[in-house]
Amino acid sequence: MPAAPRHTPNRPSGIELRRVTANGVDLNVALAGEGPAVLLLHGFPHTWQLWTHVLDGLAGQYRVIAPDLRGTGASTHARDGYDAGTLATDAEALLDALGEGSASVIGIDAGTPPAFLLAMRRPDLVRQLVVMESLLGTLLPGAEEFLAHGAPWWFGFHAVPGLAETVLTGHEARYIDWFLRTGSNGEGVDPAVRNAFVHAYTGAEALRCAFSYYRALPTSNEQIREAADTGRLTVPTMAIGARPVGRALERQLRPLADHLVGHVIDDCGHIIPLHRPKRLLGLLEPFLAAPLPTPEPRAASGAALPAPRRPSRT
Repeated sequence: MPAAPRHTPNRPSGIELRRVTANGVDLNVALAGEGPAVLLLHGFPHTWQLWTHVLDGLAGQYRVIAPDLRGTGASTHARDGYDAGTLATDAEALLDALGEGSASVIGIDAGTPPAFLLAMRRPDLVRQLVVMESLLGTLLPGAEEFLAHGAPWWFGFHAVPGLAETVLTGHEARYIDWFLRTGSNGEGVDPAVRNAFVHAYTGAEALRCAFSYYRALPTSNEQIREAADTGRLTVPTMAIGARPVGRALERQLRPLADHLVGHVIDDCGHIIPLHRPKRLLGLLEPFLAAPLPTPEPRAASGAALPAPRRPSRT
């Protein structure tokens, strides 16, 4: 059962923080509003406070659930479990612990692969899926142009066990600031949010957990490919790009998704919820409010009619 609400300074009004046990870890979770659940999954180097400027807009109609993911912020610094499949199970267990039988799921950056896998595994649980500024690994077609010169430099740096945390301990603020400036096209982010991020990623153990996401990428990539090879994404899905990902994620999803819309927010950096929150809300609000599609007709036996097969990949 969730513990009693915790109250901490320097957070927006109307937000309750709880510590919730899910899939064997304790997650620090920000809760706001009432109504159908909307689950928000952040990336690196973020915490739940990535969503600071969109929480009020969503909480007027929805119960917003924004955890610090496993190993980040005030959540358990777990030894392992940073692959997308385990993170999807964390999200599923969190919704169950909070008594939610369904949710719209929104993921950005490292939160996108677990959001995708959760929707693939549990279309009965995920009403709608929104994914932003990430790739679904490197094994699915569609991101060839983005990956033409290889993955971004920090992927390799973070992937070497023990290296990045050894080099960066004591220099965390400057490192985090680089990502925040770059991810906002040089404009920077709210100082209080910036300070929260720096605090969350300071210390060798916090850095180890953050970089474990990158060290688990080979496993995550295989999980994503297996899901794509054996099923379809049947829930209504929206892919949102900015700089630098653009439409690469949308192109990866296009062969897999039954109901997909794609958007690119111009003049927007990678950290969309902090850099262009009003424009993000302008996309989220009508998508979340739209009627869900009518279920596919079923055969006389009661089994769903098979979906068209995708061309095989070689």
